[in-house]
Amino acid sequence: MNNTGKLKIIDFHVHIGLKEHWHEWIHEYQKSAHSEYYKRYDEMIDPERFVVYLKSHQIYRAVILPEISPNITGIVPNEYVLEFCQGHNTLIPFCTINPSLVSNPSQELKKYIKMGARGIKLYPSYNHFYPNDSKIYSLYPIAQKNKLPILFHTGSSVFKGSKIKYADPIYLDDVASDFPDLPLLMAHSGRGLWYKKAFFLSRLHSNLYLEISGLPPKNLLNYFPDMEKNIDKFVYGSDWPGISTIYSNIKAIKKLPLAESSIKKILYGNAARILGL
Repeated sequence: MNNTGKLKIIDFHVHIGLKEHWHEWIHEYQKSAHSEYYKRYDEMIDPERFVVYLKSHQIYRAVILPEISPNITGIVPNEYVLEFCQGHNTLIPFCTINPSLVSNPSQELKKYIKMGARGIKLYPSYNHFYPNDSKIYSLYPIAQKNKLPILFHTGSSVFKGSKIKYADPIYLDDVASDFPDLPLLMAHSGRGLWYKKAFFLSRLHSNLYLEISGLPPKNLLNYFPDMEKNIDKFVYGSDWPGISTIYSNIKAIKKLPLAESSIKKILYGNAARILGL
């Protein structure tokens, strides 16, 4: 008997923001996905009502992401995310650092850790840096010391101005080797060009994970034929509000021809371990 219908779920990839935070082409993309963000806007920007919405879709915890990519997508400030999440156990606030816009990335990170950040999201292809670049490397020992996971955008992006060369998972090989106790997640799992590379690297490094937001669940076993052999490394994320409803991909994942224990690891267990829940 399949018991995944009652499973608590962790969503590792949720964007929030006011309409004015994002550029018009972001709205066009999200509207094309028929996102409920636009149908229920007042609810989506109210933390208490958003938590109710998440729980109605079995979301037990959600990683909430800021974004500072003024030339690509817009700016959802760290401060906005931290304030949005305050007082809500369901919401796990991450911070972000754009190394092109701050003179001292490590000091920025320390500031946001004090403010309550519980992880980091980095956008190499939007902010135009390599993950093993010296200008960002100072963040990693701080994150490792404070047990903060780091989520990296990897693979393709539809947004103009992004540069895919910076999102090649190979540049995480250095980071994973140099900081073996630091949980690193490849958002979108190398989407497009680098599925095999991302999968191989996740097997090579015990601290490197595949986060599957932005990937159609029905295609996961085409992208990763040996998925079940590496099931401890797959983490669910929705990339909300870039999908119609926050539950749409969860339902599809539950239908995959995988063991019940594997589905539970993807939707909850692996993320819970990374986040120390």
